[in-house]
Amino acid sequence: MGSPTISPTPVRLRLAALVAAPVLALSVACGGDDSGGTRSDDDIASVPQAPSASRSAPDTRAPDSRTAGKSAFYDAQLSYVQCMRAKGGYPDFPDPKLSGYLDWKKVNAIGSQPGRNEGIKGGRNGVCVSELRKTMDAEPKRDQQKDYESMLAHAKCMRDNGVSRFTNPTMSGGNAQPGGDPNPGSPVIDIESPAYEQAREACKGKLLEGLDGMQ
Repeated sequence: MGSPTISPTPVRLRLAALVAAPVLALSVACGGDDSGGTRSDDDIASVPQAPSASRSAPDTRAPDSRTAGKSAFYDAQLSYVQCMRAKGGYPDFPDPKLSGYLDWKKVNAIGSQPGRNEGIKGGRNGVCVSELRKTMDAEPKRDQQKDYESMLAHAKCMRDNGVSRFTNPTMSGGNAQPGGDPNPGSPVIDIESPAYEQAREACKGKLLEGLDGMQ
């Protein structure tokens, strides 16, 4: 549970970097996935209590902790989005998905506009960094092995579809680290080329929910 007058560097925000950036040396995405690796919405739903022989007993159980966690993540992400719109300088910042994750295709499209990349990672002058940190604290725990396998399949797919220099993810300290451009500081992959966009479209199904903004 995929981080100026726009250069070809992607605006994808890498989670680890976002946390580490006060205050704006941020470089990721907001980032975990529905499942602990990957819980689907169907998995999250509570199982109805079995009725008694005579009548249905009232359901007095506490809310499913996974459902509560997902809701807390969504609420935190919504607060971040509202901050980005009201104070961060991005009134068109997109709503989070129902899963709580951001729609990175829309975020990247905004950050790719001339003069709009500077604050896309936490608001101009870092005004929304505290809200961003709260979203990361509320994010459901991810299965790092599943994340790694998902990003590895995606990287291979990107190379198979013509982006030959797209690198594999790695594991570091038990955490999956995204692959992608072999030299992010001075990109060698043109992410705005038609070939790259076609590869992204062909391979998007390889990434688990919440990873689309990381690789």
